[in-house]
Amino acid sequence: MMLNVTKLFVLTLLSGWVLLSSAQASEGYGHQKVVYHINYDDAKKQSSTLRNIQNHINAVGADNLDIKVVLHGNGLSLLLKEDALKNVPKFKAANATTEMQQKVDSLRMQGVVFDVCANTLKGRNVDYKRDLYDVDQKDIVPSGVAELAHLQEEGFVYLRP
Repeated sequence: MMLNVTKLFVLTLLSGWVLLSSAQASEGYGHQKVVYHINYDDAKKQSSTLRNIQNHINAVGADNLDIKVVLHGNGLSLLLKEDALKNVPKFKAANATTEMQQKVDSLRMQGVVFDVCANTLKGRNVDYKRDLYDVDQKDIVPSGVAELAHLQEEGFVYLRP
């Protein structure tokens, strides 16, 4: 019985610390709207960008952020399945490895939205259902660059790490 009370006490303290940390982060920065731009196919750079996004969430708090990632051109390689290269010869890299998928999933669970450029899909003959990892029709925007401009007009801060 004493052990359960001790565990409960420790869990309560940890929960309070996490809430306090989140509150302190939000008080320091306030609510932010940010768009991250990915149009490059370097897997290390893409992974680093996803790490930057996670660090951003950790600092500000997921509840205090609206984050979108706009992918166009070579940036679609972030979500391009490894076996899809045979279908889309206009890409040199397919970076949707299991590790990258887990990073994307984790960010999505924290509210990050990944937007995919329809122009790139059409111009490079990409079938999003077959070739891309976990992309739905709602994730597709008419133009990646137009979406970037639109989001900036809507008050999103532009970042391209």
